[in-house]
Amino acid sequence: MKKIIYCLVFAASVLGVKAQYGTINAILDRLEAKKGINQKLDPVDFEDKKFVQIKEFDDHTERLFIIIKGKSATYVEIFDDKQRGDSSTNVFSGDVVKTGKNVVSLRFDKLENKRIAVPITKVMLLTKQDDILYLLDSNNKDRWIDEKALNKKK
Repeated sequence: MKKIIYCLVFAASVLGVKAQYGTINAILDRLEAKKGINQKLDPVDFEDKKFVQIKEFDDHTERLFIIIKGKSATYVEIFDDKQRGDSSTNVFSGDVVKTGKNVVSLRFDKLENKRIAVPITKVMLLTKQDDILYLLDSNNKDRWIDEKALNKKK
């Protein structure tokens, strides 16, 4: 008798979880559609694509560039110190892989042509809003804008 009751309770819980999964999946689909995550982009040609991000702090400014040329990529960090007025630069090089779901994976394993022990990796989502390409960092939600969009005259 106990086995039958346990089987009935287990079957009811499995059906409840399946119903909740369908509801949660529908909610996630709506959220992705609103944010533009599930959008279908035309194949993007990565020949000479440059993405820019600028971060402003109290004591310094960071200008970050990702330059993609085919299957190779370059990551440039420029730090401008506001107090001293000088700049320092780091240039990383590596490779890029683009999947079919608009995910761009970057791995930078060389600092100024010397191998580094721990490569810098970035997994980004390629999105498009108002005809402007963006790379959205999957770890910290930073947005990198296509440089051509910055240089357009309005």
